[in-house]
Order: sequence, then structure tokens, then C-alpha cells
Amino acid sequence: MKKRVKAGEIPSGSMADIAFLLLIFFLVTTTIDMDKGLGLVLPPKGEEKEIPKKNISNLLINARGDVLLDKEPLQIKDIRQVVMEKMAANDKLIFSVKTHPKAKYQTYVEVLDQLKMANATRISIAETEQ
Repeated sequence: MKKRVKAGEIPSGSMADIAFLLLIFFLVTTTIDMDKGLGLVLPPKGEEKEIPKKNISNLLINARGDVLLDKEPLQIKDIRQVVMEKMAANDKLIFSVKTHPKAKYQTYVEVLDQLKMANATRISIAETEQ
């Protein structure tokens, strides 16, 4: 009488457990990159203060991406130098940045970067009219 050799079998009873453990392992060890946005420190909610006009410098970005600093056209690369000169003349100066709703976000970020490189800490983000 011939003996039949039994072929090896993989137990399938714990396959679901193994798949679940692998899924949990990869979920726990995987990092998901989140958009960080702009790193701005916002003041706490509180009362509004009236600021003298001489201490406000308006920085406007129009729909075409042109930048105006106190109604004077300015190249983005020149913002840093001009802002540093203005801050040297008036240390209480606040820069109010206002953009047109159709302006490119990249232009807005470049302007804020120039302000940060000029060490401008008093920046106001003005609301745009809809």
C-alpha cells in the first residue's frame, strides 16, 4: 500500500489577523506631510486700538501682482531695502498688507517673506473687499 504524502498547507485561519496587524503597523509608522501654511504669530483677541496714520505704511498687491508701497510702485526684490529704511526712520511703523482677491498667492508669500527678511515684526493683514 502506498502512503500518500500530504502536501504542506499554510494555515489560513490567522491570515486576517496578520493583515490587520500589518495595516496597523503601517498606519502607525507612516508620517503624513501636512501643509504648514504661513508661520505668523497672531495677537490675542482683544480690543482695537486707533493708530496714527503716520505709523501705518500701506503695502498693496493688485490683481496683476504689482506691489505699491504707500502708493509708490515697487519691485518685490526691493521691498526689503525700502522697508528697512522706513523702519529706521520710524520704529513704530506698522506695515498693512492688502491684496486683491485675484492676486496670486505666490506674490503674497513673496511680499511677506521680504517683510520678514527686513525684520518687520509689526505686520497687519488687511481684509479685502469682496
